[in-house]
Amino acid sequence: MENNTVKFIDLFAGLGGIRLGFETAFKAIGVNTECVMTSEIKPYAVKTLKHNFKNDFFAGDIFQIRNEFIPDFDFLLGGFPCQPFSASGKRQGFLDTRGTLFFEIERILRAKKPYGFILENVEGLVKHDLENKNDKVGRTLDTILNTLQNDLGYKVSWKVFDSIEFGLPQSRKRIFIVGTKNNAIDLSGNEPRFKKLNSVFQKGLKTIESDFVTKILSHFELKDLYGKSIKDKRGGENNIHSWDIGLKGEISDEQSALLNKLFKERRRKQWAEEIGIDWMDGMSLTLKQINTFIKCSENKLKTMLEDLTKKGYLKFEHPKKLVKEQTESGIKTYRIYDETKPKGYNIVTGKLSFEINKILDPNDIAPTLVATDVSRLAVPDGNGLRRLTIREGLRLFGYPEWYEIPTKEYDAFDLLGNTVAVPVVEFVASKIAAVYKENEINYLTFNKIPVCS
Repeated sequence: MENNTVKFIDLFAGLGGIRLGFETAFKAIGVNTECVMTSEIKPYAVKTLKHNFKNDFFAGDIFQIRNEFIPDFDFLLGGFPCQPFSASGKRQGFLDTRGTLFFEIERILRAKKPYGFILENVEGLVKHDLENKNDKVGRTLDTILNTLQNDLGYKVSWKVFDSIEFGLPQSRKRIFIVGTKNNAIDLSGNEPRFKKLNSVFQKGLKTIESDFVTKILSHFELKDLYGKSIKDKRGGENNIHSWDIGLKGEISDEQSALLNKLFKERRRKQWAEEIGIDWMDGMSLTLKQINTFIKCSENKLKTMLEDLTKKGYLKFEHPKKLVKEQTESGIKTYRIYDETKPKGYNIVTGKLSFEINKILDPNDIAPTLVATDVSRLAVPDGNGLRRLTIREGLRLFGYPEWYEIPTKEYDAFDLLGNTVAVPVVEFVASKIAAVYKENEINYLTFNKIPVCS
């Protein structure tokens, strides 16, 4: 530590959420911080970082940064993307890390030998590439931990945290891997605190005026929409289908009951056996098959089905068969229409262009926000619905009110869907900061000379 200042580099920086939590934690114990290098490749992320932080050195693509160009630093911060590890070239019984983004972190840690690091990733990393179903961790995480501990000599700890326990009304589980040269960090001790969505919502903003929203509100009271998802691919009591709001045309109660019954029946394995295809989650069924669970005359049933097909709620198609194809990279599986089988009726599913796919409940929490869905979340406001704002998105991740994203809304939501929960980082960093301050003299002794000279 030079002049009471800890130096760090921020890799795969995104919105700089890991940096924010790290800086706040060290400031709380009276230690200054200095970011000596930032690596980020998305132009709109770089624009946002420059708008909110003082950055002396933007390095861009981590693969292009040579070790000798990286300033000396005390901590490496990185929310690295999780890529599949190569199955070739096993090293000490672990899968090889070469060619992955983690290898770039390994390379820099090996060359620069900083005091410590904070790494963040999705919860799925814990059991990625699981060898045995009862194993605590998969081979990917095993590789990472082995590299950090045995190859690089760090004392490593890891834990999965849920943002909902840090005063954020969003459940977002992420693994944090931390290490220092001297001590394994105790990551326990957080006292859970909880908040509801209404704590982050703005009020009195302009609501959506569209045919889609008009149809929703004409079929449901606003309060009855709280927490509902709008999609045709899944069911459940918290799901609204396109036919429930007459999106493609109004239908009768009988037709609605038919669709809801067909929606469930088409997923039963017995039909695959009867048709003579491999079971799949949602098959087309013939008029006669549907008539076994919809009790009305065949003519009336056919009339209802044809009307629903004409409106676009159903499609008339052959069932699909499973095809396996050998490729250079392995066996590829996909489905194609089996034209030897009779056509039937199936629910129209897939990537439906609904402008809203979920309506948030002010008295509940948000689901895990992902980049592809953030822009299609709706918020009740007054007597109408509107989209989640960028400011509300920032609050859901614990960003301070001064923080701004000066980009297009689409790009802002892409960044938000991939960012970190700042209070979680702050907690993790505070545990490291306490150990670092306590051991700073030992650290300088260990390295013989000041690391950041």
